[in-house]
Amino acid sequence: MKIGIIGAGYVGATAAYAMVMQGVGSEIVIVDLDEKAAVAQAEDIVHATPFAHPIVVRAGDYCDLENAALVIIAAGVGQKPGETRIQLLSRNAAVFGDIIPHVLKKAADAILVIATNPVDIMTQVATRISGLSPRRVIGSGTILDTARFRALLGGHLGIAPHSVHAYVLGEHGDSEVLVWSSAMAGNIPITSFAAQMSAAITQSVRDDIDTRVRRAAYTIIDGKGATYFGIGAGLANLAEAILSNERAVMTVSIVTPEVEGVKDVALSIPRVVGREGVTTDLFPDLDAAEAAALKRSAEIIKEAVESVEIG
Repeated sequence: MKIGIIGAGYVGATAAYAMVMQGVGSEIVIVDLDEKAAVAQAEDIVHATPFAHPIVVRAGDYCDLENAALVIIAAGVGQKPGETRIQLLSRNAAVFGDIIPHVLKKAADAILVIATNPVDIMTQVATRISGLSPRRVIGSGTILDTARFRALLGGHLGIAPHSVHAYVLGEHGDSEVLVWSSAMAGNIPITSFAAQMSAAITQSVRDDIDTRVRRAAYTIIDGKGATYFGIGAGLANLAEAILSNERAVMTVSIVTPEVEGVKDVALSIPRVVGREGVTTDLFPDLDAAEAAALKRSAEIIKEAVESVEIG
């Protein structure tokens, strides 16, 4: 199946590379206003195919997206050191107003995956501009935050991250909610598992993990200017779930009718993802503090999205 990627920057190119490494799709078309950059990224990735999967990777224009099953939008202005995702809103909304009509003209049946930050707000912007069902406009949401949470918990417990089952909900950003109350390792509650491994999860440990998850992007951007490996792998995983109709449970962001009393807001909760997009929303059991934090996160996103004019 054909995959379109709008944006040949760090995130778009790394997502394409990760797809080649994982064997996701049969053809990848990279589109960017900077045609020279798109050609260079495509050629560089093609040179990796002998070591991975024989996927066709090429630069193209919007016309080359015809019949694409999935289009990832990773275009927009980048996050500056110290800049919050919310502050990116006004600079990226106009970019989407130009991109999305061009995409849908050639790939009307495609699932749209939004990777541009602030991703929850941009997902809501994209849904409004496209006129598509919210279940076909999927933001990468907190898939990366959830991966960070699981990686750090796994590291503390001395086990593989794949054996940790824990979620980050709400905004992909400062107000995100790490759900400790239902976190598990295997089928054992995380606190019990930790005790058995002599790796108690004290308040200090929780605070450290929370900070490292919540502030990860700022730390990475301060050190090297951008984050792209983690989200690139996450986008490849999301693309695979969609194209193969995997019906995987992932913390992606779509416009949701109601979350903790906040209506029509895009944020992340666990959802079932397959070929038709999001098929089911899952609302995990939360303790009182987590529920309050998720409500506040929804309110923050809602307030921000209502501050911009969306054509």
